[in-house]
Order: sequence, then structure tokens, then C-alpha cells
Amino acid sequence: MGTVEILNEVNSKLDAVRSVLAREIAGDGGVCLTCSFQAEDVLLTKLALEFDANIPILFLDTGYHFAETYAYRDRIAREWQLNLINLLPEKTVAEQEAEHGLLYQSAPDQCCKLRKVEPLFKAVAEYRVWLTGLRREQARSRTALEESALFALPGGKQVLKLAPLAAWTTRDVWYACEQLSISLLPLYERGFSSIGCEPCTSLPSDPNDPRSGRWAGRKVECGIHIQAAPTELSAKA
Repeated sequence: MGTVEILNEVNSKLDAVRSVLAREIAGDGGVCLTCSFQAEDVLLTKLALEFDANIPILFLDTGYHFAETYAYRDRIAREWQLNLINLLPEKTVAEQEAEHGLLYQSAPDQCCKLRKVEPLFKAVAEYRVWLTGLRREQARSRTALEESALFALPGGKQVLKLAPLAAWTTRDVWYACEQLSISLLPLYERGFSSIGCEPCTSLPSDPNDPRSGRWAGRKVECGIHIQAAPTELSAKA
């Protein structure tokens, strides 16, 4: 497929995402977007801003991110005037390490639970719709990802979780970012393909698995995307 054909395909996909966002964001409010400031999340943020310049952008500030991630977050937030909400764990890094040591080494699931899962679920419970940049191609654990599904939070509340980029490829994301003049997190230039907390992120060990550099192969998900309710909705729900 030539460049022109790729661009036409990507532009068609952008139009489809915009249709979803226009419908959901133009509703009765209650929509949030989680952003890790990786490429797909920043792309989705850029598109969402076309429909609501004040949409809440939720960022999980674990205290363990790369310095480059924090600098990039702050620059994008400033340049795009984001309504950025930094979600903090109950304990600081120093407090957690004083009590438990380096949980990201001894018990990474518990570390993710305290610093990612619990803060995010508490915040998302305040909204009706949760927008995310998840894609099926990102990991084997995401191959069955639905573009629209109900997600059960602790306590029983369900939110509509939308992944408008679910079917997108990495190529699609990069072409779209170029089309929209979005500069990306500099860590990609160093060879990283999936970027999370610095202690748990390394260069990918498998070129065919973008997340093979996460958690040194000990797990594949942090826990915030694996508790979907069985009831699924169509994209028009």
C-alpha cells in the first residue's frame, strides 16, 4: 500500500473516531479520558479536544514515571491548555518504600494496585463514560478488546468504556499523529515501544511484542483494563 492509500485509510479512520467522540462528548457530560501520554492516548486527546476543550484528562501520577514523561506531560498540558487531573496514590513513593520496600520488585501487582488501579477506579467512578486509547495490537491480552463495553468498578457501578482506536495499528497512529502535527514522547526515539513507570519499563525484548519491555516479563497488564463487565454495548450505546 502506497503512502497516499495509507493516508486515505487513516483519514477515514479519523473521521470514524470523530463521529464517536462527537456523539459521546456532545451528550449530557460525564466523560473523562485517561492519558498516559503515549502516542495513541495523545492522539485521542487531540481529537477529543476538538469537541470539548475542557474534557477531564486523567493521568496516573505514580511517582515512578520517567523524567521525560513528566516533562512531555507538562509541555502538552501547557500548549494544549488541558484540563489535566493528576491522580495520586494515597501514599507518596517515599512513604510506600519506607513501609513496604521496593514493591515494584517484590510484588509488582500490589505496587500497580496501590499506585494505579485504586486511584484510577476511584476517579473514573465520578463519570459516565471513560475514553481510552487502548488498541488490540498492543498486546496479546488485548486482542479481544471491544470498542464499546460496560466496565464494572469496585462497588458495582458500571461506566461505559470506549476504545475508539481499538482496531488501529501502530502505523495508523503514527501516520495520524504526523497528519495532526503531534510531536511524540521523546522516549520512542530511544527505542521504547510501550512506556510506563521507569523501574518497570525497559526496551522491548521481542520486536513483535510492543509490551515485552514491561515488568521484565513478569506480567502483561497493570490491572486497570481487565475487569470489564460481561455486558457489552454497541458503539451507539
